[in-house]
Amino acid sequence: MQLFLDGSDIEKIRKFSKLGLIDGVTTNPSIILKSGKNMIEVISELAEIVSGSVSAEVSALDSEKMIEEGIKLSEIA
Repeated sequence: MQLFLDGSDIEKIRKFSKLGLIDGVTTNPSIILKSGKNMIEVISELAEIVSGSVSAEVSALDSEKMIEEGIKLSEIA
């Protein structure tokens, strides 16, 4: 079984990652928006902190923009 943390609180994620308690992180645009931070910056920082998977959702509603956002997110790490 793998344990993924859902959120964007960098300090909490850093803490649990250092303790070896999480295998990855999931987040989405609404969670990151609540943090008041830039989505690309948050995803980049999460990718540096977590040794496992970082899963992020796109916010676009049409398929072409979804693909563009997905490619941009996948290029982060």
